[in-house]
Amino acid sequence: MVTLNINGRDLQVDADPATPILWALRDNLDMTGTKFGCGAALCGACTVHLDGNPIRSCVTPISSAQGLKITTIEAMEGDKVGKAVQDAWVKHDVPQCGYCQSGQVMSAVALLRTNKRPLDADIDNAMSGNICRCGTYQRIRAAIKDAAKTLA
Repeated sequence: MVTLNINGRDLQVDADPATPILWALRDNLDMTGTKFGCGAALCGACTVHLDGNPIRSCVTPISSAQGLKITTIEAMEGDKVGKAVQDAWVKHDVPQCGYCQSGQVMSAVALLRTNKRPLDADIDNAMSGNICRCGTYQRIRAAIKDAAKTLA
């Protein structure tokens, strides 16, 4: 048994310590908001926060998260920055297929926590590695800027 702090709650996970966080979330805890995309930390669909920093949960073992705080997309609606980003996502019609969006949102939230007025280059850098096969990158950028204005 491994104890993980997920979205502010200590949860017991019956899994090998080498199990990636993604699979502990999805398979052991039925938290399916975090998506599997590539399994190699290349697409960003599995992005969650580990002590506030965006990480790729598909390659991060649960053993490295013990004693740290994991935050998933499920916690974003109740978070001021997360809610602003989600509202901006809806306003700008960002999702098409929607598959990558939880990872996109998690990366955008991490950016806005550290940079209240991101420039295009800041957004590009923070969102690098989050792939959207529908190509909604311009809408993502617009939504991040809108969320930043809302939070200002």
